[in-house]
Amino acid sequence: MEKILIVDDNPAILDALSLLLEIHGFQVVTADNPFDASQIVNYQSISLVIQDMNFTGDTTSGEEGKSLFYQLRGLNPHLPIILITAWTELETAIELVKAGASDYIAKPWDDQKLVTTIHNLIELSKAKQDSDKIARQQSVMQPSKDNANAVGLIYESAQMQRVVDMALQVATSDISVLITGPNGSGKEKIAELIQANSKLADAPFIKVNVGALPSDLIEAELFGAEAGAFTGATKTRIGRFEAANGGTLFLDEMGNLPLSGQAKLLRVLQTGEYERLGSVVTHHTQVRVISATNTHLLNDIREGHFREDLYYRLNVIELNLPPLSDRPDDILPLVKHFLPKRDFSLEAEQHLKNHTWPGNVRELENACKRVAVLKPHGIIEATDFGLQLNVAAMASTQSAKTAQKEPNKAELEAAMREYQGVIAKVARHFGLTRQALYRRLQKFEIDY
Repeated sequence: MEKILIVDDNPAILDALSLLLEIHGFQVVTADNPFDASQIVNYQSISLVIQDMNFTGDTTSGEEGKSLFYQLRGLNPHLPIILITAWTELETAIELVKAGASDYIAKPWDDQKLVTTIHNLIELSKAKQDSDKIARQQSVMQPSKDNANAVGLIYESAQMQRVVDMALQVATSDISVLITGPNGSGKEKIAELIQANSKLADAPFIKVNVGALPSDLIEAELFGAEAGAFTGATKTRIGRFEAANGGTLFLDEMGNLPLSGQAKLLRVLQTGEYERLGSVVTHHTQVRVISATNTHLLNDIREGHFREDLYYRLNVIELNLPPLSDRPDDILPLVKHFLPKRDFSLEAEQHLKNHTWPGNVRELENACKRVAVLKPHGIIEATDFGLQLNVAAMASTQSAKTAQKEPNKAELEAAMREYQGVIAKVARHFGLTRQALYRRLQKFEIDY
């Protein structure tokens, strides 16, 4: 319940306004002098103030009200303030409106117009607070988003922001990181983000899909091999650990590494020592390991498919990427990144958000590549992405199209009359945000 402060030295006005506002569902507090009013605003959560311009019986200049106005604005710059004025104080009231007062009402006032004004001012205040909050959040997020964008990691969701923030926090250390999440969710991009913001940013960064290595070549790929160590080995080759020495090694698809390879990997992680295949000479390496998997390694440990000691070597810090279906706020930014300077129909945008994306970002990127090839020009429609259209998604899309149909001036005026000018109700009627509705009212020069 919104709390409104009424400030007036006339008990009859306090009673009349209190009764009116309480009937309309507001909580009311009153003050008959500027000092009490300032104390209430300072210590209570007040949504709006209605204040008189004079508080001394023989005073009509409005200077007392002017002084109180600036006190309240100093305590809360965003607090909506409505001034109660007599004709003798009108010039001062207009001056205060220019200085930031929300509105003024003359005595006697129109009850319905006052209630409508209060509703709209409170909604507008909330919209401004929401906008300020978003701006502050974006300001805080921007440095980390810039770092993420530098490695091609595009996002808008709060879920990804948490992952990025933690990735940047652990980047400056040298501990091992395990990145988990479904295939195509962006695990390699998180690894790139960590490496790019680490002390090893200028050192080697070697990537290897360990799950794709043939079991008989794992040792040679990771640790190297001497000439003649196996059929076809005609010369000495260095392994991935040797190539990454002094830098970072990204081991992808760790859950697919066979147990024999896990044992060899554990030793080098524990001691930094290894031998090339076909050699007895021990080599040393100092490498930061970032690993990734799409499997549940704890389940694999219980089933005997993954070594518990290796798991805890790899998983000092775990970063979990949610699937794209759990972070729908990232879908359209990613689409616009993959298809820059293209226009999309509302139906296409709704369909993209309704799709479950089992292949995650990789599937989304492939769908965008299809569009780039098959429809290089024009507005992109839902069917251009080649995705399965289901009944539920189409219904949701049609509902969204209906809700967001652009209203004309006559429709806006009719809705304003129907809802007695209450902006929140009119905005919900058209499926618009309050800010979007204000823009349209201003465009058509409709009073609100």
